[in-house]
Amino acid sequence: MRPNAPLKRAQAAIRQVTDFGPNTSKTKMYIYVPTKLAASPPVIVAIHYCTGTAQGYYTGSPYAQLADQKGFIVIYPESPYSGTCWDVSSKAALTHNGGGDSNSIANMVNYTLTQYKGDASKVFVTGSSSGAMMTNVMAATYPEMFQAGIVYSGTAAGCFFSASGGTNAWNNSCANGQARGTPQVWAKMVFDMYPGYNGTRPKMQIYHGSSDSTLAAANYNETIKEWAGVFGYDYTKPDKTEANSPVSRYTTYTWGDKLVGIYAQGVGHTVPIRGSDDMKYFGL
Repeated sequence: MRPNAPLKRAQAAIRQVTDFGPNTSKTKMYIYVPTKLAASPPVIVAIHYCTGTAQGYYTGSPYAQLADQKGFIVIYPESPYSGTCWDVSSKAALTHNGGGDSNSIANMVNYTLTQYKGDASKVFVTGSSSGAMMTNVMAATYPEMFQAGIVYSGTAAGCFFSASGGTNAWNNSCANGQARGTPQVWAKMVFDMYPGYNGTRPKMQIYHGSSDSTLAAANYNETIKEWAGVFGYDYTKPDKTEANSPVSRYTTYTWGDKLVGIYAQGVGHTVPIRGSDDMKYFGL
């Protein structure tokens, strides 16, 4: 994991919270509360990659240092499974209040908003690799909770679904980019994760590298198709295409005000975190 600039040491310390509420998946919660906390602080959920830890994502991503500058709180969930990938395959994880990892992470957010009088209108989610996959799942299962999500090299929500009911199951066809669907099929997966929900949904920004050999680059298109289907955009016709943006060999595609895709030519797994750009997208 590499952020886009060398990291300074965070001013405060990450700490574990064990009493944040129901946690049937035994997901661990770590939190970073900056020394200078904003009144009604925003909250960012930052979700680590496979083999990662909360501590590793805290030190290897720029969010704690940005929290020092801006006064928001960072939640770092930690996977309870061997190998520390996230469960994005079970019915429980892919269902609103289903009792899986996603449910535990949502309970971490509710705890933080209550404990620190946080701003419920400024809650955001981001992650890398397996954490990016969980970011899509969080946006699908708890759309009422998040204002925006940023996905660094993931797969569409529901792509890893295990028909056998496997928890934290690997899905080769999805990882290899062979799981393809129409925008309508992908969108139905999202809608089915929270049946009957008709409220607003978080805007989404999707990063992926063209040379990703872990979660194949085809997963970028499928993720774009999924959110385009949710928001009613034609994924083949972005409103704006910007070459060499935000940096050389990256192309930024924008659909309406709810979906941005950033395709990084020649970049492998995963796209480096762009902390300052994340802050702009989150409005922080």
